[in-house]
Amino acid sequence: MKTIRVLATVATLFTASVLIGLLTSCASNPSVNSATSANGGSPTASLYANAAPLDLRLSAWPYPYPTKEFKTSLQGVPASMIYMDVAAQGKQKGVVLLFHGKNFSSDYWAPTIAGLTQAGYRVIAPDQIGFGKSSKPNVQYHFDDLALNTKALLKSLGIQRVSVIANSMGGMVGVRFARLYPQTVQKLVLENPLGLEDYSKDIPSQQNDNLLKLEMAQTETSYRRFLQSYFPNWQPAYEKFVEVYVRVQKGPDYPAYAMTSVLTYQMIAEKPVVNDLPELKMPVLLVIGQKDRTVFGRRFAPPEAVKSLGNFPELGKKAQAIIPNAKLVPIDNVGHVPHVEVPDLFVTIVVQFLNQAKN
Repeated sequence: MKTIRVLATVATLFTASVLIGLLTSCASNPSVNSATSANGGSPTASLYANAAPLDLRLSAWPYPYPTKEFKTSLQGVPASMIYMDVAAQGKQKGVVLLFHGKNFSSDYWAPTIAGLTQAGYRVIAPDQIGFGKSSKPNVQYHFDDLALNTKALLKSLGIQRVSVIANSMGGMVGVRFARLYPQTVQKLVLENPLGLEDYSKDIPSQQNDNLLKLEMAQTETSYRRFLQSYFPNWQPAYEKFVEVYVRVQKGPDYPAYAMTSVLTYQMIAEKPVVNDLPELKMPVLLVIGQKDRTVFGRRFAPPEAVKSLGNFPELGKKAQAIIPNAKLVPIDNVGHVPHVEVPDLFVTIVVQFLNQAKN
């Protein structure tokens, strides 16, 4: 398919050396903003010293739409999946399912949900088990299990067909979901997805104990710097992603939260999906921010290996070449999360794709 280049106007890119985020999982571009706070304060000063702690389920953290609960299980352990179900405005054209990334929850889809519902789509936006407001059991995590629970959620809602939009780690969940349930997925949008390369070939395996120590050593400053590696132009609005982490860290549930991060890290490290790409039969849209250099587990990779990893402009082209019915939309001057960085442009691109008649 013909590649379409989209030029996004983004403010000037600042560069500085980065202290790569500890475990929180997908370390990124080595040239990003410094860790100064949104209000110009010291990079070591806490912006949330007086903020109330959050519990393991983020009970006090507001979401952009009302949430509902779906009771399920993971590896035999009872669990609750929290989700948003937002109705289409006007006549419904279809249903869209959203898969979030590892270091985010479904609330970061707020502008996408607003745009899709205005365009006539009902939107289902779950927090996967292990993330956000959903349960975080201490079990082994597998993409297939997350996909199975999501399919069960759709069945409970009487939804048989969806289009899927998936970002970062969610891209790996989305690929497995599409492979396991091809009759359910009408169209698939992969937005800077992880899994376009096999990390297990270059990233040495890590023990849970070591990963947990690194996670527990995380600081507000290091976490902010880590998240800044996703965004070529850090905006004050992105501080909310730092805030939720720091407030959980202040509470008594942080060890359990950190352990879940370790377990979901292992899922990404051990379960590559790149070999699934040629088997995707539905129309696929690859939306790729061209400034993204995310390398999962970067801090553990040999220096020589890192040089060839995380080149999303090239990974997008390679994925387009091996997916049978794929279209690539590169977005200049945008990093790992285009739907947050250029929300209106992202919605325009996606709605155009969803509205097209299936070939």
